Amino acid sequence: MASAKTAVVALGGNAITVPGMEDTIANQFSNTRRSLDGIIELVRDGYNLVVTHGNGPQVGNALLRNEMARGTAPDLPLGVLVADTQGGMGYMIEQSLRNRLKREQIKREVVTIVTQMMVHENDPAINNPTKFIGQFYTEKQARKYEQNLGWQMKQDANRGWRRVVPSPTPLSSVEGETIKQLVQQGNIVIAGGGGGIPVYIDSLGDLEGLDAVIDKDWASAVIAREVGAQVLCILTSVDQVSLHFGTDEQQDLETVTLRELKRYRDEGHFPPGSMGPKVDAAIAFMENGGEVVTITSFNLAGAALRGEAGTRIVSE
Repeated sequence: MASAKTAVVALGGNAITVPGMEDTIANQFSNTRRSLDGIIELVRDGYNLVVTHGNGPQVGNALLRNEMARGTAPDLPLGVLVADTQGGMGYMIEQSLRNRLKREQIKREVVTIVTQMMVHENDPAINNPTKFIGQFYTEKQARKYEQNLGWQMKQDANRGWRRVVPSPTPLSSVEGETIKQLVQQGNIVIAGGGGGIPVYIDSLGDLEGLDAVIDKDWASAVIAREVGAQVLCILTSVDQVSLHFGTDEQQDLETVTLRELKRYRDEGHFPPGSMGPKVDAAIAFMENGGEVVTITSFNLAGAALRGEAGTRIVSE
């Protein structure tokens, strides 16, 4: 299927963990199955596919287990937790997708690649942690973790104190060529989970892990560039990107040009904690030769590509 168009589909973290629902494995599987409708529609349309996904709630749970087991079992570093959640969530997505393809009588192979993402060891973000992860704490608890564990803690709005970690910019994926070859052969590849495991080249020329969290939409844009994708589909909890979101002046965007989107971003319409990273990733993808980006909810992926739903970003 080398001649088919290629799309990268980025599943938001709420594809698997739904706010307000108990985060059991059974519920995660159920939510995963429900999130596949848009992906299946793209499969039916003949697209080569890479599926990426977030892991925010899941890596938060893993950190909580670390804390509860402290003194009984050794701590696991953040990079290893990202790898663990890539494997576990990749398993859930892959199995659910294989079962759905079988029911639909579609013959496509599915494979999960635990993905490492190259970052620059001197990325300024490494010394300026801003990415919130894990649980909420009181200020007293936060100060205790700062003193005893060396964590960096910041107040997350008015919701409490949370750990912050570096979020460096992804440059490339270590497994990019393998992912590209598998995609060109018609395999559906699950990769870049949780933004990928941050790694850099040390003084000996070897790969070395880094305790950080990469934004999964930025990582998706990098992987899309590497596999030569024409389309980036960012699937989230809202149907469209909006200006003045949540106000009486809210304006939903349907088809928007790259130039218009950049102007809206520069006007401050997309906060860094919500739609901002998705818009920045969309712009980066388009500026690197992408043809179209869609941002919409899980069940509207196919309709968004046809221009029937969601927000569609085009060059001109």
